[in-house]
Amino acid sequence: MSRYRGPKLRITRRLGSLPGLTQKQSKKKDKPGQHGKNNSQTNKKTTEYGVRLEEKQKLKYNYGLTESQLYRYIKEARRRQGVTGLILLQLLEMRLDAICFSLGFAPTMANARQIVNHGHITVNGKTVDIPSFQCRVNDVIGVKPKLTSKTLVENNLKNLRFVDRPNHLKFDNTKLEGTITNYCDRNDILLELDELLVIEYYSRR
Repeated sequence: MSRYRGPKLRITRRLGSLPGLTQKQSKKKDKPGQHGKNNSQTNKKTTEYGVRLEEKQKLKYNYGLTESQLYRYIKEARRRQGVTGLILLQLLEMRLDAICFSLGFAPTMANARQIVNHGHITVNGKTVDIPSFQCRVNDVIGVKPKLTSKTLVENNLKNLRFVDRPNHLKFDNTKLEGTITNYCDRNDILLELDELLVIEYYSRR
């Protein structure tokens, strides 16, 4: 399945708030689709599989991943020692586009992917144009020393929606640089998610 490029508010109405997908909020309260209003009124109970599927889709849409990409991250998280759910989130948060979003360089994950693709972002002084690039602790994420790149990022920083950046990132406003000091903490992740249900969803694969 290719990356989702359809209506974003339709997804947030179904799955709830997804900070990485869009910052906008829909005026409609009911779930989308022909039976969305009926299901909201009758409080129809979702099956266990349905609950796991929704949690998986939250992760996929928030980080802008394809199904195969997410499954690769699941396999990598299982392979490493530690709590699989937390490791999965840490792997996703260490993606270059996710770091750019957390630093405020872009308003959404899709915008962050675009500014990385267009070569506006540097890692340790070198231009990197791969959004899925896995950053490491002590990496310095900066903006290309070009007027268009700096103007683009500065405008995005002015419209920053969240107040505090995650504790594992240090930001220098004068240099437009962010330093990764550690792996992310579970409490710093903006997305409301039960990552264990995502692991359970893939447990039979």
